Amino acid sequence: MTTNPDFSVPHIAILGGGPGGYEAASVAASLGARVTVVERAGLGGSAVLTDVVPSKTLIATSDLMTRVEEATALGVRFGEHEGEAIKRADIRAVNARLLGLARQQSEDIRAGLEQLGVRLVMGEGRLVEQHTIEVATEDGTERIEADAVILAVGAHPRELPTARYDGERILNWTQIYTLEEIPEHLIVVGSGVTGAEFASAYNGLGAKVTLVSSRDRVLPGSDEDAAELLEKVFARRGVNVLSRSRAAAVERTGDGVAVVLGDGTKVTGSHCLVCVGSIPNTAGIGLEEAGIALSESGHIKVDGVSRTTAINVYAAGDCTGVLALASVAAMQGRIAVAHFLGDQTTPLNLNYVASNIFTSPEIASVGVSEADVASGKVPGDVVTLRLKSNARAKMRNTTDGFVKIIARKGTGTVIGAVVMGSNASELIFGLALAVEQKLHVDDIAGTYAVYPSLSGSISEAARRLHVHM
Repeated sequence: MTTNPDFSVPHIAILGGGPGGYEAASVAASLGARVTVVERAGLGGSAVLTDVVPSKTLIATSDLMTRVEEATALGVRFGEHEGEAIKRADIRAVNARLLGLARQQSEDIRAGLEQLGVRLVMGEGRLVEQHTIEVATEDGTERIEADAVILAVGAHPRELPTARYDGERILNWTQIYTLEEIPEHLIVVGSGVTGAEFASAYNGLGAKVTLVSSRDRVLPGSDEDAAELLEKVFARRGVNVLSRSRAAAVERTGDGVAVVLGDGTKVTGSHCLVCVGSIPNTAGIGLEEAGIALSESGHIKVDGVSRTTAINVYAAGDCTGVLALASVAAMQGRIAVAHFLGDQTTPLNLNYVASNIFTSPEIASVGVSEADVASGKVPGDVVTLRLKSNARAKMRNTTDGFVKIIARKGTGTVIGAVVMGSNASELIFGLALAVEQKLHVDDIAGTYAVYPSLSGSISEAARRLHVHM
């Protein structure tokens, strides 16, 4: 079966229905293009089905349990046996809920695209020419010809040769939602964002957790103050962090696992979650034959407007290796559509990207880092205000955290920020807006903040930066 494009309007074919793909499809359809999306698993991709939505739903449950666990400090009591009501999570119910929410979100995305007139083709797709996608569907093979192609094929968890996943005891982050009980002792290999988030989450759910880190601290590359504070919180809550400990292998031990460290030491537990990065889904789908250049890591090379090395072929999302965030994938997809259709657009600017680490407490950041200032890369002034002095944080017993604002030296323009604490993912938006719109610290300081509120620390930090100008 072959579909012939309607040449009266441009036809955009999108391979992959994750954030980069479905956002591109939505924008393209809204701008009047004819759009076809090819997806093999479900709309939303791994972000919705196996990664972001499930993990953050799990974290929401864990965060609630952590807050209730610490509620005795607020005067809350639980029946005859203090704390008894919060000592167990029904992981089957938790997993059923998060997988159900993922499916619901996927269906909502599908419904939204269909309402816009986007054609959806379910199956395995590959490029056979620069602008032709061949799809293996349940009904046979279909060739889709288009004026432009957007590649949004995503990535999958990296597997170590010495730590093969079995889906039972040795798991990657897509498999962990099949657990029918809280692990007695979960060993997490990898102290990046994914590893730190799952370590925090399962600690909150009641599991004993050991985090194996090959680096000297958790969250390497993140704000140093935030990483150090998170380690202190982990220690207080019983998470055992093994720093500078490379995992050489993971073995099954019958009813458990053994993680073999580089020095030969074995760490035993009931389950192991391996979080050692991801690999782009770019192999064997005809990219290089179509003239699309890949990096040594297999990522698709793109420029600031998402163009590949092939004419009118764009790419978005984790397969590009630009920054593995759903928001960045979505922006890349939107930029690609706007560029091809001649709509107004600006190249991707990673300095404006707000990101969040969903540990407990959360860590959000945007723009220039304090490390950039300390190294002399960017001239700036930095003010850090601990939440221990914030009235609202005291009331909620959530004083772990801080607000950090970075202003360009000599001008007072806001160029970076970090927020660590409860709801940091929400609080960072105002600071991201300040960075993108190049607001002055006095613009923030002069804006009324609710009292008491966590956001009050943002305006207070901005007031303290005023004296540096």
